[in-house]
Amino acid sequence: MSQKKKVLFICTHNSARSQMAEGILNNLYGDRFDAHSAGTKPRFANPYAIRAMKEIGIEISNHTSKSVNEFIDLIFDYVITVCDSAKETCPHFPGAKKYIHKSFTDPTSFEGSDEEKYLVFTQVRDEINYWIQKSFAK
Repeated sequence: MSQKKKVLFICTHNSARSQMAEGILNNLYGDRFDAHSAGTKPRFANPYAIRAMKEIGIEISNHTSKSVNEFIDLIFDYVITVCDSAKETCPHFPGAKKYIHKSFTDPTSFEGSDEEKYLVFTQVRDEINYWIQKSFAK
C-alpha cells in the first residue's frame, strides 16, 4: 500500500475554513490523505464551525488552533491556503511539493443573528466539501 499524501490547510486564524477542510478531507479520503490545518495568526476552533461539521457527521470539537510554525520543517505533498490573507502572509514551506490556493469566504466576518451566522458557516462548509470532492476524489 502506498503512503498517504500529507496535506496542510492554512487560513489566518485556523478557526473555521482550514479546520473544516482538514476534517472533511480526513473524513472523505483519510485512507489516502493525512490532512492537518494551521493558521498564520491562530486563535481557536470556532464553535459555529464545530457545529456545522457535526451536522454532517464530522467531529472537530477536539481540534485545536495551531500555528503554521509548528509545521514549517515538515514535508507536505500539498500546502493549501484557503483564504487570501493567509496566501499573502504564509511562510515558505521548504518541504512543500505543491502549493494550491483556493479562497473561501470568511464565515467569521459575517454579522447577523446566531442562525444567520450559522447559515454562512454551513454554506462555506458545503463549498469546501464540494471543492475537496472535486479536487481529491480518485
